[in-house]
Amino acid sequence: MLQRAQEVSRRCDGAFDVTVGPVVRLWRRSRRTQQLPDPEQLAQARELVGYEKVRLNEKDRSVQLTQAGMQLDLGGIGKGYAADAALKVLKQHGITRALVAAAGDIAVSGPPPDTPAWKVAIHPLDPEQKSSRFLSLRHAAVSTSGDTEQFVEIGDKRYSHIVDPKTGMGLVGRMSATVLAKDGTASDSLAKVVCVLGPERGLKLIEATDGAAALFVRKTDSGVETFESKRFSTFLFSRDR
Repeated sequence: MLQRAQEVSRRCDGAFDVTVGPVVRLWRRSRRTQQLPDPEQLAQARELVGYEKVRLNEKDRSVQLTQAGMQLDLGGIGKGYAADAALKVLKQHGITRALVAAAGDIAVSGPPPDTPAWKVAIHPLDPEQKSSRFLSLRHAAVSTSGDTEQFVEIGDKRYSHIVDPKTGMGLVGRMSATVLAKDGTASDSLAKVVCVLGPERGLKLIEATDGAAALFVRKTDSGVETFESKRFSTFLFSRDR
């Protein structure tokens, strides 16, 4: 999992970083206290963040954090990885048609009997609205990240639980990123990347990822904006398929 995390970090220049633990810890406290992190503590925490400070030794399977006080947080990739692992266990027991749901992350193997694919709903930005679009999935995964359920409002601003590793700040503004990929480890981590980078840079990275597609939705003063990667429409459920 750490190897995959490092690969993603290198590709997105640190927009995804599992060493963000010290910063995330401060924001969890902020969600409880309804107060922004102390600027001095946040600056100190940011000094501990940096995927390049992690040393992975594949030969002896060891991990070294090169700076005292560093802390890993696998919340941005762990659920997708767990969903992939569950599918592997099911396959070992002869179950080749399965869907594993881990909150905002879904991984599937073969489709249900007599159907071409699993039909998976895309959650709208407004949780009170019903899903009107559906995905068609087989041997793939989908993850949705955003501020719909986890956020804190401080001083008339809404801060997401998703933190930009470079600034140390929770993302501001209503947004949601849905990413499809070959496995849950990829879709989970890349959904966070698209949220941090935004639609222009985020979808460019998705386009360069084999088998990946994404939908980015954000709320603005003029309404809801929607951005789709080129391959996204090929995953949409159609009764003709």
